[in-house]
Amino acid sequence: MWQYVKKLQYPVNIQRKDLKMAKALLAQYGGPDSELAAALRYLNQRYTMPDERGYALLTDIGTEELAHLEMLGTMIYQLMKDATIEELKEAGLAGHYAQHGKALFPTDANGVPFTSAYIEATADFMADLESNMAAEQRARAVYENLMNQTNDPDVLAPLSFLRQREIVHFERFKELRDYYLQKYPKNT
Repeated sequence: MWQYVKKLQYPVNIQRKDLKMAKALLAQYGGPDSELAAALRYLNQRYTMPDERGYALLTDIGTEELAHLEMLGTMIYQLMKDATIEELKEAGLAGHYAQHGKALFPTDANGVPFTSAYIEATADFMADLESNMAAEQRARAVYENLMNQTNDPDVLAPLSFLRQREIVHFERFKELRDYYLQKYPKNT
């Protein structure tokens, strides 16, 4: 069980509108390596971990990914706040606006809707942990690509925080994988 604290894990306080950056951030909101995909992946995989250590880690990281999704939603909303329809069209968000107005909806940066196909779960705990390590590395790379697209310190600070969390998650999954290599050698 976890307790929800009604504040973001890292403060988001973006002052300048940037619709192109908002669109780019959708990659981590509803794309294949997004925070949403990671949260659902880990929260589903936890049931087939061989012991409480794995179950607990995937629960912890999965719920933290939901906190990251909340941060990204806040960032996207703040970057789009007060945008006109013409500005949304200019930024390539006309289709999004037509279907969702200025509401958030899980898509990637190209407007492709989130799909459950992004949620990997094999019931092979070693395969899932290896996949999770790779997913964290892909998400880190996406954050670096996003950081390369802005010089706004109000956007860079939370992106840097989120990038660092991907590295920490990779390390935690690697530690668990290494522990399981010793504890369950027949599964490798």
